[in-house]
Amino acid sequence: MSGSAGIQQGSPAIGAAGSAPAAPGAGGTEGSGATVGSARIAVKKAQLRSSPRPKKLEKLGVYSSCKAEGACKCNSWKSQNPPPTPPRTDQQPNTVNLQDPCRSCSHTLGDHVTHLENVSEEEMNRLLGIALDVEYLNTCVHKEEDADTKQVYFSLFKLLRKCILQMGKPVVEAQESPPFEKPSIEQGVNNFVQYKFSHLPSKERQTIVELAKMFLNQINYWQLETPSQRRRRAPADDAAGYKVNYTRWLCYCNVPQFCDSLPRYETTQIFGRTLLRSVFTVMRKQLLEQARQEKDKLPPEKRTLILTHFPKFLSMLEEEVYSHSSPIWSEDFLAGSSGGPIPIHTVISAPPVARPLYYNTSPVSVDPSSCGSVSPARKTASVLEPSPGGQKRKPSEPLPHEETKKLRIVGDIPMELINEVMATITDPASMLGPETSLLSAHSARDEAARLEERRGVIEFHVIGNSLNQKPNKRILMWLVGLQNVFSHQLPRMPKEYITRLVFDPKHKTLSLIKDGRVIGGICFRMFPSQSFTEIVFCAVTSNEQVKGYGTHLMNHLKEYHIKHDILNFLTYADEYAIGYFKKQGFSKDIKVPKAKYLGYIKDYEGATLMGCELNPSIPYTEFSVIIKKQKEIIKKLIERKQAQIRKVYPGLSCFKEGVRQIPIESIPGIRETGWKPVGKGKELKDPDQLYSTLKTILQHVKSHQNAWPFMEPVKKTEAPGYYQVIRFPMDLKTMSERLKSRYYTTRKLFMADMQRIFTNCREYNPPESEYYKCANLLEKFFYTKIKEAGLIEK
Repeated sequence: MSGSAGIQQGSPAIGAAGSAPAAPGAGGTEGSGATVGSARIAVKKAQLRSSPRPKKLEKLGVYSSCKAEGACKCNSWKSQNPPPTPPRTDQQPNTVNLQDPCRSCSHTLGDHVTHLENVSEEEMNRLLGIALDVEYLNTCVHKEEDADTKQVYFSLFKLLRKCILQMGKPVVEAQESPPFEKPSIEQGVNNFVQYKFSHLPSKERQTIVELAKMFLNQINYWQLETPSQRRRRAPADDAAGYKVNYTRWLCYCNVPQFCDSLPRYETTQIFGRTLLRSVFTVMRKQLLEQARQEKDKLPPEKRTLILTHFPKFLSMLEEEVYSHSSPIWSEDFLAGSSGGPIPIHTVISAPPVARPLYYNTSPVSVDPSSCGSVSPARKTASVLEPSPGGQKRKPSEPLPHEETKKLRIVGDIPMELINEVMATITDPASMLGPETSLLSAHSARDEAARLEERRGVIEFHVIGNSLNQKPNKRILMWLVGLQNVFSHQLPRMPKEYITRLVFDPKHKTLSLIKDGRVIGGICFRMFPSQSFTEIVFCAVTSNEQVKGYGTHLMNHLKEYHIKHDILNFLTYADEYAIGYFKKQGFSKDIKVPKAKYLGYIKDYEGATLMGCELNPSIPYTEFSVIIKKQKEIIKKLIERKQAQIRKVYPGLSCFKEGVRQIPIESIPGIRETGWKPVGKGKELKDPDQLYSTLKTILQHVKSHQNAWPFMEPVKKTEAPGYYQVIRFPMDLKTMSERLKSRYYTTRKLFMADMQRIFTNCREYNPPESEYYKCANLLEKFFYTKIKEAGLIEK
């Protein structure tokens, strides 16, 4: 007889963080803890299955009904003298008495397990595995705070418990059984490889297949966000459909990773395009961000693959995922084709460790989410992306090992020391949490608001009026609330004008919600074709001000626009708002060309036009936390350095005697700290002489035969994804302009910009590429000229 339990298709599952359930003792709900917990459960099962048969009967008796005469209704055996805490399996005594009475019905243990007398050892071990999974799910039920999640865990708990009682196999009752959509994600990605890359030579095509394997591997261990999180992030999406797929994923893919009594399926084999569409955008962004954060841990060739070629692969795949006419999702796509499926099992050896990403460009709220760590594979050059010069990269002979090494900047702190210091900072005993540091004089303006958002006290939603969709009562009420806030806080603005813009379908408003009511917001209009957004109104109700809400509002708006690839804000600020906008990074120096916004935005009399340029690499809602952590790192490093210097020198008295200046190296103890004179080269103090020398050097560099890749800025169309990898671009044309404007007041500034060109090239291009080789040769030539000019020692 098979055991079964009904689970509603739309039931949400997994707790607030959207991560896998942690096994008892795993120490958390993130993927890493869950992986460790899964291993511990497997060890416990092995220990229990190697126990004597009486011990196994005692364990199963706990989940068996009484078979004594008289129709006893007791459904589990309970010990008369239970231990205060559950003992470890390997510490339990081996003596088990089948005559021990049950605490509930007084019948013996033997009366509860009579149905197991003739059961084979194999079947006994199967039931014991289910019993431990039941205990694991029971722990999850008690630890979980979310009611809907608890309901799903409890349904699976009842299903497995019923299987022990009836000695059946677990079957999850559902309207449909896997697979749920055809073609599957795995087949669709395989079709994509055939569709876009079948013309490539076999070696280069194999590289594409490796990228596809890596992507499918990530999906199979990706932790989906909960339906409630998704509703907050994207309220207009198909919530009901996502809820169904989310519950299916939980029951068939996620929980079976840890409860192996349940049949497990790969996400990529039972789900199709619908699920992929719902996770692709967020997953792509977080995977690339995770890769950029860990780039220093990767070998150079893998760093190139992940940071350069993988983004291009994802961009091309994204077009096919969201296109309505893509042929790769047709079931008969490969009819008559010789292309075979991607054997993903060849690259999956163990679940990758999932890590939390602490920032997410969500238009509603920023919640922690998990993603798998990137598993890079080697890739041949000249496959995915055109080079910065517009031509495909040409494979060349590998450079000598010495040339492929990345130059280490003098003064860099070893990563081992940084990691050691980071471990002390993240220790709760070593660093006060945000709750205890809110009153600190050094706390960020938005720290209190960020904490309230994390606790669910406040919410952020991008809303707007729509003429195409059915009116949403809640959104309309929020729009009315926004109109009231703007009218009260901006008395100079006519109410009719405020109402017209707030309810204008072309305008959107980032609304701040507290206790179900609107307390602030930013009304804006996006001009994607002109690459800027106009901020029209910005206000927080008077009794909720000075709490950091305004700063946190603007930070959410910045992340929302980075997600939509708009990196410039324009606004007309009155005399009372200029201070606020300055604090948010706005200035009177407008980066947007006048021709871009002239005629698009309204010119307000008596107001000041201000602009803000966004940096897509900055997680704005967490930026103050990052700065705080950086300060803590520096502080700890200083403390460690001070602890190493045991000798205390007396203070300097020479200044009291009339001395106005002394050499730094003459200060007692300064050299013992590790300080060294910076640069022994000749610093030209005459500005005209410095200008002439640098101009000559730059002309020599520009005329060199290997300078051609670096003459002008890299174009986005020629090297997609370049500016996501390279945060501080530099080129010889920009350096010429800076030289003309007398920017280079010292030789150090000039050398730093030139070194940036070579570093960026090696960061973006693989070691075997022609560009990498040009950078190395030109760098040697540049330093030769610098030495000849006497700017550094020969």
